[in-house]
Amino acid sequence: MKNGLLKAPMKPIPYVGTVPRKFRGYIREKAIDRARTRIIVAGNDPRKMSQQDLEVVVKEEEDKIKSSIRERGLLAVLALLGLNLFG
Repeated sequence: MKNGLLKAPMKPIPYVGTVPRKFRGYIREKAIDRARTRIIVAGNDPRKMSQQDLEVVVKEEEDKIKSSIRERGLLAVLALLGLNLFG
Protein backbone atom coordinates (compact mmCIF):
# COMPACT_ATOMS: atom_id res chain seq x y z
CA MET A 1 0.00 0.00 0.00
CA LYS A 2 1.41 3.32 -1.03
CA ASN A 3 -0.20 6.58 0.05
CA GLY A 4 -3.19 4.66 1.44
CA LEU A 5 -4.23 3.24 -1.96
CA LEU A 6 -4.80 -0.43 -2.62
CA LYS A 7 -2.83 -2.14 -5.38
CA ALA A 8 -5.57 -4.61 -6.37
CA PRO A 9 -8.40 -3.23 -8.51
CA MET A 10 -11.83 -3.11 -6.94
CA LYS A 11 -14.58 -5.43 -8.15
CA PRO A 12 -17.13 -3.71 -10.36
CA ILE A 13 -20.45 -2.94 -8.72
CA PRO A 14 -23.27 -4.87 -10.42
CA TYR A 15 -25.77 -2.72 -12.28
CA VAL A 16 -28.76 -2.22 -10.03
CA GLY A 17 -31.28 -1.99 -12.86
CA THR A 18 -30.67 -5.48 -14.19
CA VAL A 19 -33.43 -8.03 -13.91
CA PRO A 20 -32.56 -11.33 -12.21
CA ARG A 21 -32.35 -14.25 -14.64
CA LYS A 22 -35.28 -16.10 -13.13
CA PHE A 23 -37.63 -13.23 -14.05
CA ARG A 24 -36.38 -12.57 -17.60
CA GLY A 25 -38.30 -15.49 -19.10
CA TYR A 26 -41.51 -14.44 -17.38
CA ILE A 27 -41.13 -10.83 -18.53
CA ARG A 28 -40.34 -11.99 -22.08
CA GLU A 29 -43.45 -14.21 -22.24
CA LYS A 30 -45.64 -11.44 -20.83
CA ALA A 31 -44.19 -9.01 -23.41
CA ILE A 32 -44.86 -11.46 -26.25
CA ASP A 33 -48.50 -11.80 -25.15
CA ARG A 34 -48.92 -8.03 -24.90
CA ALA A 35 -47.22 -7.50 -28.27
CA ARG A 36 -49.50 -10.06 -29.93
CA THR A 37 -52.55 -8.29 -28.47
CA ARG A 38 -51.24 -4.88 -29.53
CA ILE A 39 -50.65 -6.07 -33.10
CA ILE A 40 -54.12 -7.63 -33.36
CA VAL A 41 -55.81 -4.52 -31.94
CA ALA A 42 -53.97 -2.47 -34.58
CA GLY A 43 -55.57 -4.66 -37.24
CA ASN A 44 -52.44 -6.54 -38.33
CA ASP A 45 -51.65 -10.24 -38.47
CA PRO A 46 -48.55 -11.17 -36.43
CA ARG A 47 -47.78 -14.02 -38.83
CA LYS A 48 -47.42 -11.60 -41.74
CA MET A 49 -44.95 -9.31 -39.95
CA SER A 50 -41.20 -9.66 -40.36
CA GLN A 51 -39.10 -11.09 -37.52
CA GLN A 52 -37.39 -7.71 -37.02
CA ASP A 53 -40.71 -5.87 -36.70
CA LEU A 54 -41.97 -8.41 -34.19
CA GLU A 55 -38.77 -8.10 -32.16
CA VAL A 56 -39.12 -4.31 -32.03
CA VAL A 57 -42.70 -4.54 -30.74
CA VAL A 58 -41.75 -7.18 -28.14
CA LYS A 59 -38.77 -5.09 -26.99
CA GLU A 60 -41.03 -2.06 -26.53
CA GLU A 61 -43.42 -4.14 -24.44
CA GLU A 62 -40.53 -5.52 -22.34
CA ASP A 63 -39.38 -1.97 -21.66
CA LYS A 64 -42.90 -0.98 -20.58
CA ILE A 65 -43.11 -3.93 -18.19
CA LYS A 66 -39.69 -3.21 -16.67
CA SER A 67 -40.59 0.47 -16.30
CA SER A 68 -43.83 -0.33 -14.50
CA ILE A 69 -41.98 -2.70 -12.15
CA ARG A 70 -39.43 0.01 -11.33
CA GLU A 71 -42.20 2.56 -10.78
CA ARG A 72 -44.09 0.26 -8.41
CA GLY A 73 -40.89 -0.48 -6.51
CA LEU A 74 -40.18 3.22 -6.09
CA LEU A 75 -43.70 3.91 -4.89
CA ALA A 76 -43.43 1.04 -2.39
CA VAL A 77 -40.20 2.49 -0.99
CA LEU A 78 -41.78 5.93 -0.71
CA ALA A 79 -44.78 4.42 1.06
CA LEU A 80 -42.46 2.67 3.52
CA LEU A 81 -40.79 5.96 4.26
CA GLY A 82 -44.16 7.62 4.74
CA LEU A 83 -43.76 10.01 1.83
CA ASN A 84 -46.76 10.97 -0.24
CA LEU A 85 -45.96 12.77 -3.48
CA PHE A 86 -49.44 12.66 -4.97
CA GLY A 87 -51.63 14.18 -2.36
